[in-house]
Amino acid sequence: MFNPNAAHPNRPTALQTGLDVRLACRSGGFDGPTTGLAPGYVQGNLAILPRDWAEEFLRFCIANPKPCPLLGISEPGDPRLATLGADFDIRTDIGRYRVWRDGELADEPEDVRAVWRDDLVSFVIGCSFSFEEPLLAANIPIRHIACGCNVSMYRTNVATRPAGRFRGPLVVSMRPLRPADAIRAVQITSRLPAVHGAPVHLGFPEAIGIRDLAKPDFGDAVPVEPGELPVFWACGVTPQAAIAAARPPFAITHAPGCMLVTDLKNAQLSEC
Repeated sequence: MFNPNAAHPNRPTALQTGLDVRLACRSGGFDGPTTGLAPGYVQGNLAILPRDWAEEFLRFCIANPKPCPLLGISEPGDPRLATLGADFDIRTDIGRYRVWRDGELADEPEDVRAVWRDDLVSFVIGCSFSFEEPLLAANIPIRHIACGCNVSMYRTNVATRPAGRFRGPLVVSMRPLRPADAIRAVQITSRLPAVHGAPVHLGFPEAIGIRDLAKPDFGDAVPVEPGELPVFWACGVTPQAAIAAARPPFAITHAPGCMLVTDLKNAQLSEC
């Protein structure tokens, strides 16, 4: 069984709710990947943009619902999203952020209070870490959790639908599964469109432009054992590729794998 404290020595021992994780990040006590934390709570990717770029980014999310399923949007300059958590500060409640300037990665701070602005609009996007709970409940093993590392993420040759200045490649996350487990995973995740839904591709990584599974663009490599299929889900890191392509003067995202853990419950997102 995955021991998150062994994988990340600075991880607090009791992170059972979304609030637990947010407070640990806010205090500086935790800055690692959030996979396996706060079982049952919805995790989200983050993109923060100036107000004059926000409308185009919203259209990009609407045009690309698989990689960009929206969970919440803030008012300009407001670090709170009451629909996602009662005690909530988007500037401090993620373990590690990415700050972008003119489409280039400029910094990876542990909080963004020093660069916060009154015109910033926050977008919280569903994360595949949320559907790992029902997969594990169905006895489907998750390799990166078993290995105590981050999920493997890859840029593909699949283009997203452009919206204004935003465009770029689809980014996917990968989990190796036995064929029977892959079929069951499709059934389970198809009921969770708010956290990316069913996979977008199974097997044959070269068909979507992935040359080497051992060299992910984000996260950590995990072994694919004989008899397993690499199963690929749309990933909420896709907006970071779109931000790099659009080159807004300023933007903030999460560091891959370091998610915002909300007060929403995974059970609230399931479609029967």
